[in-house]
Amino acid sequence: MKISDVVANYILEMLEESGGRAEIQRNELAQHLGCVPSQINYVITSRFTPEQGFLVESRRGGGGYIRITQVSVSRSSILMHVVNSVGDSLDPATARAMLSNLSGRAVSPAAAHLIAVAINDRSLGAAPAGMRGRIRAAIFKNMLLTQI
Repeated sequence: MKISDVVANYILEMLEESGGRAEIQRNELAQHLGCVPSQINYVITSRFTPEQGFLVESRRGGGGYIRITQVSVSRSSILMHVVNSVGDSLDPATARAMLSNLSGRAVSPAAAHLIAVAINDRSLGAAPAGMRGRIRAAIFKNMLLTQI
């Protein structure tokens, strides 16, 4: 099992045991699980996102913490959050990550696949390379809005 899976499962267990809210000390958790603190950051930013139903707060410093709260969010709220976070341009890697987070939760796997095909570089090949990010963002947002 990958260390990122171990970290994510550990945090999910903490959330389950504490009724959907966990407060962690990044360095202590890293030491406990035998990984580097940046691995904890990676897992939290990639697997505990608003699209996946989590609210993450952090406080830096000696007494700092990371607080993760599992929230119940409507499908349309998730989609609107993503649409509002895209901006004017979207690179392929970010689009794939967003679709991965949405797939099965706010967008069906089939719809996620269709969106991925519509915004990949092969589909946008006729557009000038400098414009593909802007076109990708516009298509991505419009396709998500049709899912609401």
